[in-house]
Amino acid sequence: QVQLVESGGGLVQPGGSLRLSCAASGSARSTYVMGWYRQTPGKQRELVATITSGGRTNHVDSVKGRFTISRDNAKNTVYLQMNSLKPEDTAVYYCNAHIIWVGVRYDYWGQGTQVTVSS
Repeated sequence: QVQLVESGGGLVQPGGSLRLSCAASGSARSTYVMGWYRQTPGKQRELVATITSGGRTNHVDSVKGRFTISRDNAKNTVYLQMNSLKPEDTAVYYCNAHIIWVGVRYDYWGQGTQVTVSS
């Protein structure tokens, strides 16, 4: 079991920056692939970025060059640095941890944090 707690959301003007944090607790958390997803009303939750335990990252095209995912295994924390924010980045952002064990994927989610980009 892994417990995830996000923080750092809020209201920011277009072009501004925010950093989201996700603190993980529980067993074997450093071995999990960590990620950030986001969701707006009426739409499916979508992937934003992932990072493996070894630090390999993946960012979706819509955030490349603006968002950066990172993790500190010693602090059991994953971050999402968001720069040059746009109104279309407005969403609830969810932290995710997943592991594939004997061919089965196990997902854990945080409670979500609201990010609003508006002037």
